[in-house]
Order: sequence, then C-alpha cells, then structure tokens
Amino acid sequence: MMPEPLMPEPFMHVDLPLPDRRDGKVRASFALPDDATGPRRLFVTTDRLSAFDRIIAGVPYKGQVLNQLAAWWFEQTRDIVDNHVLSVPDPNLLVARGATPLPVEVIVRGYITGVTSTSLWKQYADGARTIYGHPFPDGLRKNTALPYALVTPTTKGTDGSHDVPLTVAEVAERGLVPHRRWGEVVEAALLLFRRGQQVAADAGLILADTKYEFGTAPDGSLLLIDEMHTPDSSRYWVADTYDARLAAGDEPESLDKEVVRRALLDAGYAGDGEPPTLSAEVWAAASRRYIDAFERLTGTRFVAGQYPVQPRLLEALRDVA
Repeated sequence: MMPEPLMPEPFMHVDLPLPDRRDGKVRASFALPDDATGPRRLFVTTDRLSAFDRIIAGVPYKGQVLNQLAAWWFEQTRDIVDNHVLSVPDPNLLVARGATPLPVEVIVRGYITGVTSTSLWKQYADGARTIYGHPFPDGLRKNTALPYALVTPTTKGTDGSHDVPLTVAEVAERGLVPHRRWGEVVEAALLLFRRGQQVAADAGLILADTKYEFGTAPDGSLLLIDEMHTPDSSRYWVADTYDARLAAGDEPESLDKEVVRRALLDAGYAGDGEPPTLSAEVWAAASRRYIDAFERLTGTRFVAGQYPVQPRLLEALRDVA
C-alpha cells in the first residue's frame, strides 16, 4: 500500500477528445464508435467521492479501485446476469456496451444500518415501522442482520436532488419499469447480493448492503451496468471484529466511505449547503480502506497506477477509439 506521504493529488477531472460526454458524480462517459457488439461507451472513473448525494472531495487511487474491483465483480457474476463490460484498457477506464439505464437504483439490504435519510436505520430510529413497504418490529438494534435481504429501490437523484425511496410495488405501479422486467431485476439483484455476501464472507468481510443499476441492451436484454460491489456502492464490515464491536455499542469496522459520512455528520453536515473541510487523515483513512477492500476481495495485491492519470488515459485511448 502506498505510504501516506507519497499520496498524489487525486484524479478529479477528465478531458478526452470524444463526443457525447455525460458526467456523473464519480464517472464520466463518452461515446465510442460502434463495433461488432453494437454501440459502445467509454467510462472514466475519477477519484471523486460523493456523500449525501454531493461530490465532497477526492481520494487518491479510489477511481482505480472502483474500476478494477467492479470489473472483477462483473466477471464473477456473469453467470447470474449479463453485464455491459467489454474491456478494461486502463486501471481507470472501462469500455462498455451501450445500454439504456432503468430509472431506479436497486438497493439490497442485509442489515439494518446507515446514517442517511434513505437508510433503514435512520428511518427506523425516527419512528418508522413500515419502510420501503416492508414492516419492521419494535426493538431492533442498529447494525444487526435482517431475517432476509430486502430490495429497497429509490429514484435516481439528478442535478443535486436527493434520491426518493420507493416500494418494490411502486416501481411497476408508477410505470418506471414494466412489471415483467422489474421482476427480472428483483430476482437478479437478490441473487447478486447472495453471491456478494458469500464472496465477502470468504474474504473475512460482511456485505451489509449494496446498490445495483440495470439497463437494457439494444436487443432488449437486461444488463447489469455502472458498477457493483465496490466500497462506493456497498457497505463492507470486517467480520472478525463485528461481534465485539456490536456488543460494545461501537460502529462496525468498515471498509467503505462510511468513515467520510461519519466525519461529515460529526462536523454538522447532512447534505445541505457547502460541505465542510475534512482533515487529511480522513482522506488517507478512506484511501486505505478502499485499497484494503480490493485486496481482501480479489485476493490480489493492489498495484497503483501512475499519476497524473490524464496522460495514461490518452495513451490507452489510441487502442479503443
């Protein structure tokens, strides 16, 4: 792992000579020329970190971890549902099949936890006993396992707006996704989550919850898109320390961006207004957690890509554009 004094400036912005640029909180994508597979897009994963639906700052190597770990997971789960990955020509690049995203995010939760307004625990602690259409009994403890995994969809927040919780039934009732297609999505999401929990357990981790995004290919088939099972879209806890920390009333030892969320909340920030400035120690800790998650899950050593990132991308682009 890279010593903290050698941490480079995070990769925050990308500029490539490609058309149809589309920017998300962490990724930018561009159109590539069609090939035998059909329409293609190039996804660039930056080091930007988002929390409370806002871009907060940058974490060195985070983009590489997300891109390479997501590609690894896509390959591990291709037997469950097809995905959009065609190739990974650079640690921060992914060439993907063109897809039309579904207008919902599919969150699967195995534990009652979280600090944001859309999390199970925050709503439960505020008194709700029916959340995302699911009933909950009194007396539950934060960070404990649910009897079974729950699908809790939300709308996709755009232009700084927050995600809006939905029930499973509302997705089809509102016409967001057709009934039959939505049934495919829910089944695939639960199977993916089960696989993720199994792999995480073998790596000494607990996959508490995660987010999936799905789309349709030009031929109408279902595709898993965006990313999957990374520390950005998932909540990972260290299994060895989980029971002791739970008994002591402490938060689980996490390998995701929860350390940043908690630091923001401690500073009085919950998503509205200008984010506070966090210490360098918070960002270094986040970088360590992302790399640790990559190495545990894949069973391979993380090899840091060269910074600055932009020249690398332009070199790789020669082979894919």
